[in-house]
Amino acid sequence: MSLRMRFVSSYLVVLAVTLGVITVALLLFLAAQPAVTGPTYERLATIGREFLNTLNTGETRLTQLQGLASLRSRGIAFAEENDVRVLILTNVSNDSGTIFLDTAADYQRGDILSIRTDDGAYQLPAFLQRILSTQVRTTLGDFKNTGDSRWLYIALEVLRPNESSFAVLVADHAPEQTLGTVIAQFRDTLALPLLQAAIVGLVVALILAVIISGSLIRTLHDLSAAAAAVMRRDYAHRVPVRGAPEVRAVAEAFNAMNAETQANLQAQQDFVANISHDLKTPLTSIQGYSQAIIDGTAKDPAHAATIIHEEAGRLNRLVVELTDLARLQAGRLSMQTVPLDMGQLTSAIGQRLAIVAEKKNIALHIESPTMPEIFGDGDRLAQVLTNLVSNALKYTPSGGQVWIKTQINHGGIEVIVQDTGMGIPPEDLPRIFERFYQVDKARGPRRGTGLGLPIAHEIIKAHQGQIAVTSGGTGKGTSFTIWLPSPHLNTVAR
Repeated sequence: MSLRMRFVSSYLVVLAVTLGVITVALLLFLAAQPAVTGPTYERLATIGREFLNTLNTGETRLTQLQGLASLRSRGIAFAEENDVRVLILTNVSNDSGTIFLDTAADYQRGDILSIRTDDGAYQLPAFLQRILSTQVRTTLGDFKNTGDSRWLYIALEVLRPNESSFAVLVADHAPEQTLGTVIAQFRDTLALPLLQAAIVGLVVALILAVIISGSLIRTLHDLSAAAAAVMRRDYAHRVPVRGAPEVRAVAEAFNAMNAETQANLQAQQDFVANISHDLKTPLTSIQGYSQAIIDGTAKDPAHAATIIHEEAGRLNRLVVELTDLARLQAGRLSMQTVPLDMGQLTSAIGQRLAIVAEKKNIALHIESPTMPEIFGDGDRLAQVLTNLVSNALKYTPSGGQVWIKTQINHGGIEVIVQDTGMGIPPEDLPRIFERFYQVDKARGPRRGTGLGLPIAHEIIKAHQGQIAVTSGGTGKGTSFTIWLPSPHLNTVAR
């Protein structure tokens, strides 16, 4: 089954289950409600009116009846014909009367029965009230048999001049609220509207499911096409960002992953190109000068040997830095953490490199007061500071300035190395901490290994710190900022 069909089917199943739950809940709710008495009262009122009509036939009138003997036979016959219970009460006063006839034989002649009106009783429709009230006083109520069965009745009290009034009660069993009666009522009144609503809901749900599934499937098709493009090494392909927020998030995540893959691939290509160049140059020098010594063509063998030694040292530094970087990134390089004052360490590094600044006629400003202690590896942090200050001095022309300062910031110690040197172009800033990446790609023999900043980044990261770089662009200087957490400052902050 296709994803679209599954999506549509799930919509329909959810709607069907919802409608089923609503139906069951409605039936249970109706079953818990009191039984509806209105139809029974209206039926009894209609039957009572017919009984009064039988008493008003011929020359006999209700107000002219001299005795109740004729009522007895008429009441019994009428009860059998209409399947109801008829009670006749005499001496009706103060909403009660004496039993003269009970066709159910539950009450005996002479018993007293109350016919008080229940304030919460059902109110007859206006047309029935008008018909009945012209001849009698109508009362609605209920009573219980000696066997506890409940009866509803309509009492028709006839007032006779100069004689005691009497009342005719037409009664029937009170309706019982059972699940069967509720289902019958539901079938007769609510089933058709609910069915119509269900059909409309299913149609609307089907349309919405098709529309929503279409949007989702389009995004999946876009993702599939983008994945196929990546397999073809077309990393520039992007998924259109559209649809619901969740779908947009998936598309944006895929595009970000694709961009990161493209950046990593470019970094790998640059890494291979750079390391090939950095290995090839010293190896070529070593091979050339050693061959000259072997052939005896070297005019100054000592100078040739010196060059071979320097290039071999350069290769050794490259291998050591690569090894350190790999161990740092894998978390396998051990750190000897001790309490350190970054102010003292920074000042010491600055004083050590002050001779280099003086030789290049660069003004070196050191602002490193005593700082709260941090926990770190002094040798590794000195390696980072030496690299940053050496780079600042290396790429700052004569007459320039370099600042080294430490300060407290954001619950930690901050070290800033700033210069007025060659600067970094904006397009190179995001890649400045990549392995072998070099801003100045044409420095000849003076070019570095391109591993100093990546190693510095990993060392600071291992200290739970951060390193960042900013630059105004070419010729506008560079600023490196190191932040390291201090447990003393964190305690004060908390």
